[in-house]
Amino acid sequence: MTEFNHNKLYQDAKSWVLEAGKIIREQIDEPLTIDTKSNVNDLVTTMDKETEKYFVDKIKSKYSDHLLLSEEGFGDEINTMDGTVWIIDPIDGTMNFVQQKRNFAISVGIYHDGIGEIGLIYNVMDDVLYSAIKGEGAYKNGNKIPSLEKHVDIEKAMIGLNHFWLCENRLVDEKMMQKLVRKVRGTRTYGSAALEFAFVAEGIMDGYLTMRLSPWDIAAGIIIVNEVGGVTTTVSGEEVNMIKNNSILVCHPSIQETIINDYILKGKK
Repeated sequence: MTEFNHNKLYQDAKSWVLEAGKIIREQIDEPLTIDTKSNVNDLVTTMDKETEKYFVDKIKSKYSDHLLLSEEGFGDEINTMDGTVWIIDPIDGTMNFVQQKRNFAISVGIYHDGIGEIGLIYNVMDDVLYSAIKGEGAYKNGNKIPSLEKHVDIEKAMIGLNHFWLCENRLVDEKMMQKLVRKVRGTRTYGSAALEFAFVAEGIMDGYLTMRLSPWDIAAGIIIVNEVGGVTTTVSGEEVNMIKNNSILVCHPSIQETIINDYILKGKK
């Protein structure tokens, strides 16, 4: 079995992410074949598939015993997180990619025996790379991101939200979510979970709450957020399962308990 070498894996992953991003930028204005998956708003393009295939070819040629969990079907069937698993979203924010040609990211998380070791989120069009190696801090284009140490009051918090809490209210109470929206300083929706995680890590947002995300949406972000002292759980405060879909609350630690207890669990009583 290939030895787990943090630095070597990081350098390879970073190189592949930047190269994949360069290819996307070069082809951004070329015609796309756009298909739908689960519904009319669940888009997949030829670029999603080609980018994922690029990563599969690179990883399997150099790390043949590593496994790949990814969105577009080129990865492995994975039932456990044993061994080394790359969790990849080739284009996180496909609708933004199609409609706006910006505000999307490549997301790569590398896990070893269930532990998040390396995370990379690449804002492709802005050429901004968020990265982390477990225990070594998080970085934005090579500059270290400060830890989330300053206390945040819920009234002064900016929270990322999308509309899914309106249609999946079995997880949250709609009226309590409306109260949360009125309580915080402001809400934002960026359309890319990976970028929302990166913004929380950077401290320009204080939290992000959503009802349903896949492992490839969150794998890199969890690692990066962890390195600055942020926290990630389900919306009920439970541990995230990296091989299935989860509701997600990622936030500054000083507002986690308030959001969960006062606006989510309270709404279930």
